[in-house]
Amino acid sequence: MKTGKKGGAELKRDLKAKRKGITREDISYYAVMAPFLIFFFVFNILPVLASMVLSFFDYDMVSKPIFTGLENYSRMFSSDSVFLTVLGNTLRFSIVAGPISFLLAFLLAWMINEFSRTVRVILTFIFYAPALVGNAYFIWQVFFSGDSYGYLNNFLISFGFITEPINWFQNTSYNMTIIIIVQLWMSMGVSFLANIAGLQNVSTELYEAAAIDGVRTRWHELWYVTLPSMKSILLFSSVMQIQAVFSVSAVITTLAGYPSVNNSVDVLVSYISDIGTARYEMGYASALSIFLFFMVLAFRFGIGALLNLVGKSDR
Repeated sequence: MKTGKKGGAELKRDLKAKRKGITREDISYYAVMAPFLIFFFVFNILPVLASMVLSFFDYDMVSKPIFTGLENYSRMFSSDSVFLTVLGNTLRFSIVAGPISFLLAFLLAWMINEFSRTVRVILTFIFYAPALVGNAYFIWQVFFSGDSYGYLNNFLISFGFITEPINWFQNTSYNMTIIIIVQLWMSMGVSFLANIAGLQNVSTELYEAAAIDGVRTRWHELWYVTLPSMKSILLFSSVMQIQAVFSVSAVITTLAGYPSVNNSVDVLVSYISDIGTARYEMGYASALSIFLFFMVLAFRFGIGALLNLVGKSDR
């Protein structure tokens, strides 16, 4: 009886606290979250909002901002031919490198997960190493060097495939393909590790239940068990790959220079950096940033819709 009275008293006290609103326990939670929320707002939300506002102005960081309405946005498609070129490069690069790097990160993780623990650790380190080492892509600068000392040119000349060295990064027939290869080589980063962790946490009981239900092949097991169990990990992985391919700039600028030949491999991030930091057209750079922001957002929701199809039967 005493226990019942005590439980009833605690229940009444909890209900009364809920009616009053925020409890002391809630305040402690908010206090713990406050530093992160403050930094997130100041360094993420506030810059986006400031860019949205600044995109409607003509501002060079010296003169007073002049309101121009939608002129910066109309300029992208009406009078800026370079924008259309870099937009095409960005889409071509992202549509090719993004899905391939996403699939590659998952498939490699899936295959590595089948090995013993020791082998799995070694292979994980080998594939993750390029993302772990800063500026590892400089090795490709030596490999594709435009003189006869470059590894590829030296090999091709030695075996008689070519008679003079090819300037790979200045040749529009090769430079985009090479940049995509380098990006794929560096794409085994956080999403790759997340896939490894996700595969490790899929319960073996699910596979046993699927076998009882008639799942016999590994591909059906992958589609109906593994992928549905990893939807949150797959979404995280896809978001990380979207962020990687749309924000790539340093690799392209280092290997091909800026501007590249006929802007053949220049992307939006490089162009925004040039407009904002070299020409000081902050209003136009902000408009380009907002355009890129919503383009990435559209890709994110598109991939989310595709991931919702995972595990669904066509019967």
